[in-house]
Amino acid sequence: MKDRLDVIDWKILAELQRDGRMTNVELAKRVGISAPPCLRRVRALEDSGIIEGYRTLLNERSLGYQLTAFALVGLSAQGEAELQAFQRAVGNWDIVRECYMLSGDVDFILKCVAVDLDAFQSFIVNDLTAAPHVESVRTSLTIGKVKNDPTVPLDPQAGVAAN
Repeated sequence: MKDRLDVIDWKILAELQRDGRMTNVELAKRVGISAPPCLRRVRALEDSGIIEGYRTLLNERSLGYQLTAFALVGLSAQGEAELQAFQRAVGNWDIVRECYMLSGDVDFILKCVAVDLDAFQSFIVNDLTAAPHVESVRTSLTIGKVKNDPTVPLDPQAGVAAN
């Protein structure tokens, strides 16, 4: 699908990443087309899976989540059954906000958001280390947020993903 995107599509994607709440009329104005074809393009981008959804970004600290930490997890085996079992467990842990499978000497990295250190430690002891096939867990607490940009780097003028 990426090869079929034109400059207008790239502009739509860039604008929606900046502000997913804008109206279709405002979006159309920003990208230089009328509202009906703009809406058709947005729906096509949604249908193709390029636009996966829309969400509101919340400030976790203002809601009482004072701790962000990462857990590096090694499994005792990396067979399909073990990997799937761990992934199912991760899906049930609300404290885990992101999870990535890795190559190398660590199998997974989990981004965790907790109300405090006690809640995070409880999760590590009662859930994570107790999960089947978990052999090792290393944790790192964050000190501060340096960059938080959940967007995809785009260059709408060139009509390509930016490098």
